[in-house]
Amino acid sequence: MNKLWTVALFFSFQIIIAQSQVKLYQIIDSISPKKIEKSIQTLVNFGTRNTFSDTISKTHGIGAARRWIKSEFESISNDCNECLNVFYQKDFVTKEGNSRVPHDAWVINVVAVQKGTKYPNRYIIMSGDIDSRAGDTMDFTNDAPGANDNASGMAGTMEAARVLSKYKFENSIIYVGLSGEEQGLFGGAGLAKYAQEQGWDIIGVLNNDMIGNIKGVDGVIDNRSFRIFSEPVPPTETERERQMRRFYGGEVDGISRQLARYVHKNVKTYMPEMNPMMVYRLDRFGRGGHHRPFNDLGFAGIRIMEAHENYTQQHQNVREENGIKYGDVIEHVNFDYAKKLTAVNAINLASLAWAPPAPKNVAIGGIVEASAKFEWDKVDGAVGYKIYWRDTTSPTWDNSRFVGDVSEFVLKGVVIDNYFFGIASVGKNGFESPVVFPNKLMRN
Repeated sequence: MNKLWTVALFFSFQIIIAQSQVKLYQIIDSISPKKIEKSIQTLVNFGTRNTFSDTISKTHGIGAARRWIKSEFESISNDCNECLNVFYQKDFVTKEGNSRVPHDAWVINVVAVQKGTKYPNRYIIMSGDIDSRAGDTMDFTNDAPGANDNASGMAGTMEAARVLSKYKFENSIIYVGLSGEEQGLFGGAGLAKYAQEQGWDIIGVLNNDMIGNIKGVDGVIDNRSFRIFSEPVPPTETERERQMRRFYGGEVDGISRQLARYVHKNVKTYMPEMNPMMVYRLDRFGRGGHHRPFNDLGFAGIRIMEAHENYTQQHQNVREENGIKYGDVIEHVNFDYAKKLTAVNAINLASLAWAPPAPKNVAIGGIVEASAKFEWDKVDGAVGYKIYWRDTTSPTWDNSRFVGDVSEFVLKGVVIDNYFFGIASVGKNGFESPVVFPNKLMRN
């Protein structure tokens, strides 16, 4: 009888997992390229969204743009019984000491918070940039449509909010439009500091910057590939952590890299037509994005963006020279592709928001033994844990074993010297936390 009961529980669990997975497919199908197109067109119609442009006009400049974004978040909230808390978060920046700031101004972010039912102080953030720029970053009067950079990321963030607001999650989700990106990542820095001051427990940041272009400056056309940028280890690591990394590994296993792997795995599972490219770099060579200020404070954060950029359409005045059309205009945006990358974000936001917290105090042992040993602290909401391991040269977690509701386990016959390992929490709905790389040593 006990055996039959165990089998019944197993199959019931599998049914629950299958139902949860169906929700992710429904989320993918609900993302509308038409709504993304409409939002991008509206943002383009404000002429310029330079952070230091007009804030008074109702139809032109960044003031009008951010008020419209706030009104759209509020409309979404009205449709979900006021499920979003929408507000401005702002910081004052001055010309003094900032070479890319033409005059003193408020840098204002538009924030929409969808509170979790069980872990309201745990947040996963999706961001897009409100602002745009012309060829000269100090030029805040000429038109800078910024259709792809970055009305596409902003529109995707708003569309994800529309779709995900129809669901309830255990963890909180934040949808945010950040300002001041082009002048020095001011908006991200301000929100990261605000999060730290508020004591937010940030699961991760998905920064979307340019998600609508499929034709590269090199002529490559690709509507399936996209890049995930992530730094290897946090800049806030301690000297002790650095020493441990030297002897025990972990050079490519920081919290942002684990978030990148999480996104990669979900995309390969639920959107197999897509080609996620994990790029082992904080951002593009010598360049920056709005996830970096969060990384600077020790939060996990990654950049999701198109695989093939076209530099004739970035940071350019709209013009034609020698037969080449310059400028970031809406004609260059592929809305079906933007829908796909929005869906990438949405399913990962949902997966993380439905998942239990990651295990803490993960310890590893098994030196000069034939098996790898693990210990960890159980977390509230997990019904079990999964051990992952991979070859030390592999970019992805290629092997795993669900070990049940335990706080220690021995992987027999798996030699600790030959692999990297990690532990993830598993909820009753089947959703998993990001993998946690061991941060302690067990006593053999």
